[in-house]
Amino acid sequence: MRRVDGRTADELRPVRITPDYVVYPEGSVFIAMGETKVLCNVTVEESVPGWMRAQGVEGGWLTAEYALLPRSTHYRTPRETFGLRGRTQEIRRLIGRSLRAAVDLEKLGERTCIVDCDVIQADGGTRTAAVTGGYVALAIALDKLIHGGLLPAEVLKTGVAAVSVGVVGDQPVLDLCYEEDSIAEVDVNVVMNATGEFIEVQGTAEGRPFDRQTMDQLIDLATQGIGQLFDVQRTVLEGE
Repeated sequence: MRRVDGRTADELRPVRITPDYVVYPEGSVFIAMGETKVLCNVTVEESVPGWMRAQGVEGGWLTAEYALLPRSTHYRTPRETFGLRGRTQEIRRLIGRSLRAAVDLEKLGERTCIVDCDVIQADGGTRTAAVTGGYVALAIALDKLIHGGLLPAEVLKTGVAAVSVGVVGDQPVLDLCYEEDSIAEVDVNVVMNATGEFIEVQGTAEGRPFDRQTMDQLIDLATQGIGQLFDVQRTVLEGE
């Protein structure tokens, strides 16, 4: 099967991760997956949320924010000035949950990592690109603290990456672009760590329900694609 952009069913879009894209954050990357482009910046603050102190929770915290820039989409998306839409809240929570799995929060100490993911251009898979790029930005930020003797190397537990899979025209496919995502019969987002464990699987039958065999095919595709994303992440981080 040849897809709308010429890829095979099991082929990722071209992936590019540019580190240190913005000079001010503790960690920064620009990630492009095909025509989807996301800027991921990490801020490390020397404090923790008030609820942690109130509950006596030791260690640090990681949270994420996500936004679509107004002309990142085909038609202008208004800024969320008067409160976040449900989709935005869902995505930022997904990113936060995913990246917390990469960090030993107790070893982080009384610090908060804030991962800002701003979509510059959206062509499908923005949340998964944000997770994949967000991990690299987070690793860059924490590596500076590790090399400065402020954190142990074990604060980073494992790599984290994510990808979308789905069924388009009865064919399971990897890494959907917008044109595919908008007509997919099944849409699934998968987040994994570098040891092959699942952090999150979000799946929906947009059309008719799908069977276990299809789900297994999609998970296999996602596992393969995420393995390739880990290779890209390692190449970037080893070059830092």
